[in-house]
Amino acid sequence: MKVVLRTPQKETRQLEGPLTVAEMLKELGIDPEGVIVARGSDLLTPDARLDDADEVEVIQAISGGAG
Repeated sequence: MKVVLRTPQKETRQLEGPLTVAEMLKELGIDPEGVIVARGSDLLTPDARLDDADEVEVIQAISGGAG
């Protein structure tokens, strides 16, 4: 599967599936609490299954607000 990392710079990785989103993040060494994973316009949950043909984006969650 193709994984596009936007954490914070753009990087592309290839992984062998099938994996769940949680397994993919663990394999990449990414804390699941700090990212959003999307396949196209769909946001994925940690138990979502990913296959070799999938292309997903891992986007760093940014928090902020009025101070």
